Amino acid sequence: MHFIKGKVNELIKRFNSNDPFEIAESLNIMILFEDLGKTLGYYSSYKRYQFIHINNRLDEILHRPVCCHELGHAVLHPNSNAPFLKSKTFYAAEKIEVEANKFTVEMLLPDEHLLNYEDTNLSLKEIAQIHGVPPELCHLKKLIMDHMSHQ
Repeated sequence: MHFIKGKVNELIKRFNSNDPFEIAESLNIMILFEDLGKTLGYYSSYKRYQFIHINNRLDEILHRPVCCHELGHAVLHPNSNAPFLKSKTFYAAEKIEVEANKFTVEMLLPDEHLLNYEDTNLSLKEIAQIHGVPPELCHLKKLIMDHMSHQ
């Protein structure tokens, strides 16, 4: 799944930012905050318009990772219909969710950010937490530095 890391790096370079809200806006993807009950967020498209829906009940700290996950769907799976996939083929739905999670980790924790912690004793989970990456997604980070992977 090196293509995900490559895609993320391309977006960060193109927009000079790793902020999913800025990137989505630059890509003309509308972000809507709505009451989604227990759903964190979802991506949808209609004709040529793309939307990221974020639950307005979420703690603000979750806005970035949720927006980033849904941006991952918009970039990696622009024509996928996740509810349909979930009801018809669990594997396909699971695969695109994992890809969107990998996109999130690479976007919120680019390799350059890790270099800033090279001389610290912080673990990958601690660094990820500083950058708003949910701890359950840390294992998806593809490390550039072998010596950091032992932490």
